[in-house]
Amino acid sequence: MTHKTRSVIAGAAALALLAVLVAQGSDRVAVYAKVDRVVLEPNAEAPSAIQVWGVFSVAQSGNPNDYQPAARGYLYYTASGSADVVRKEWADLKTVAGSGQLIAFGLRWEGVPRVRPANEPPAKPDRYTTNAGVTKNNGRTDYAPIRALLDFSR
Repeated sequence: MTHKTRSVIAGAAALALLAVLVAQGSDRVAVYAKVDRVVLEPNAEAPSAIQVWGVFSVAQSGNPNDYQPAARGYLYYTASGSADVVRKEWADLKTVAGSGQLIAFGLRWEGVPRVRPANEPPAKPDRYTTNAGVTKNNGRTDYAPIRALLDFSR
């Protein structure tokens, strides 16, 4: 099996998992987001940290059903796990930045990030996990964290 075939299968599996989790009402996704921009640190060639700017519906820790109210700001992560996988997911985040596409990423049981206000200097990044991949919203607008992103104005 080629690397490309494995990637396609993994992506399809992630989308199917997300659809099942959303349909069940219990959601393992850590972050639903509308990404405005991405900053890779120290540079795009060998990033060890990432700032993801936009509007976020972040999971409530310890609760598999609810999300915090949508908030504008940025998420700040440090890489963990496979550097290749992290770089691919960060490239996916960079690709959707500014597109208006709603996405989901992260697993709430592996850590929920903190949305930082724009005026807060980056420090003490959250750990970025790679078990869920980055998935695009399939057009569903009635799910609470998606609706919160769509209704957010500021």
